[in-house]
Amino acid sequence: MSAKQILVIYPEVDITKIAVYRNISLIFLKSIRHKPESLIGFSHVIEELDYRTGLILEELKNNQINFEDIAVVMARGGLIKPLKSGVYQVNEAMKRDLRIGVMGMHATNLGGLIADQIASKLPNAKAYLADPVVVDEMEPIAKVSGLPQIERNSVFHALNHFNISREYAKSINRNYKDLKMVIAYIGNGGVSVGAHRKGQVVDVNQAFDGDGPFSMTRTGSLPVGQLIDLCYSGKYTREEMRKLITEQGGIKAYLGTKSLSAVTSMVDEGDEQATFIVDAMAYQIAKEIGSMAAVLEFDVDAVLIMGSIMNNKFFSEKLISRIKKIAPVSVYPIVNDLDSLAMNGVMILHGEAEIIEYV
Repeated sequence: MSAKQILVIYPEVDITKIAVYRNISLIFLKSIRHKPESLIGFSHVIEELDYRTGLILEELKNNQINFEDIAVVMARGGLIKPLKSGVYQVNEAMKRDLRIGVMGMHATNLGGLIADQIASKLPNAKAYLADPVVVDEMEPIAKVSGLPQIERNSVFHALNHFNISREYAKSINRNYKDLKMVIAYIGNGGVSVGAHRKGQVVDVNQAFDGDGPFSMTRTGSLPVGQLIDLCYSGKYTREEMRKLITEQGGIKAYLGTKSLSAVTSMVDEGDEQATFIVDAMAYQIAKEIGSMAAVLEFDVDAVLIMGSIMNNKFFSEKLISRIKKIAPVSVYPIVNDLDSLAMNGVMILHGEAEIIEYV
């Protein structure tokens, strides 16, 4: 069983990433780019299902991937119902919730649907999701918002958090479930900072379209009164406000670009505005890490920070200098979602993963 292959699928807005692994060894990798003209005929992201599935099957055939060798089809999870961390086999209830967008609609909702379609065409394969973004293990006290009509919820980079936590624990010969850590994922989209207490993320900021530090394209938390005024200013529609917060905020709003390399060049060349804003981002992330350390009563074994921005010397030095007194800091500048998904596939093949039923 351990020699079987794992097909990993990660759909994004204009790209579908696929990879094939034999155990932990990558044997095939492809990014299928979707030009705007290719998607213009689809009015809804779910309508792209057959189109993307067909392209994946074509790539696998053209690259002589033996369908009989694939035992696990592992997809990047979408916005399904809140659930606990773990591996879930795709079933009818999950497919229904992915299609209707029970927690929202995103390109990753296609992941489980594509995986299911492809697995159904393979002789020995089953389709799974692992640690989708809606993993919710927050303690009840962390869900209180200050307004009864609104409950804080958990939408974050769960896959990356859990994968790096296991990797770190292994590196120090400890069990993840014995550790208390603050883990931060600094993505090109959102920034998620979680308090991990002995195998459970007891608190985390809502990184999808909610609170927390600003990032390359997202605003993070905003002064509520001023945000209300902006919503009712007549300048923006509801959809435009959402794009402003999730796609046009943060570094992009201040510096006019979401390119990390461009921002790094600005800082390296001495651009005062860029230097100030990048420092402000490090400042906000440090504040969030500090707040999660407080959740753990400052009894923290380690602070783990993920994200390619940690290759930026100025940013990383500013961030680490503000948090280094909390606990030892470990940095992971290379984050690979495909590898993280594949590791869950390996655990399935080795019988090390509990397969949880989605209901």
